[in-house]
Amino acid sequence: MPEETDVKPPTVTPMRVVIAVCLIAPFVAMLWVSSYAKVEPTFIGIPFFYWYQMLWVLISTALTMIAYKLWQRDQRSRKGGASA
Repeated sequence: MPEETDVKPPTVTPMRVVIAVCLIAPFVAMLWVSSYAKVEPTFIGIPFFYWYQMLWVLISTALTMIAYKLWQRDQRSRKGGASA
């Protein structure tokens, strides 16, 4: 008979919800093409369609960094506050 282990299922916490939102937001923004499939407004001569996507490259980077830092903090708190 296999030995039972004390494994807890993943817990949904507010921090994990924020992490998920940070990681999902760029996908939603880029997959909703009809929201940015236009020429106006232009930015330094670049149509909206292009500069909006380039802006999301920067936003996605920032959101991924935030999600990573929050994940690290979440893991430290689950391990009892030990520093990583």
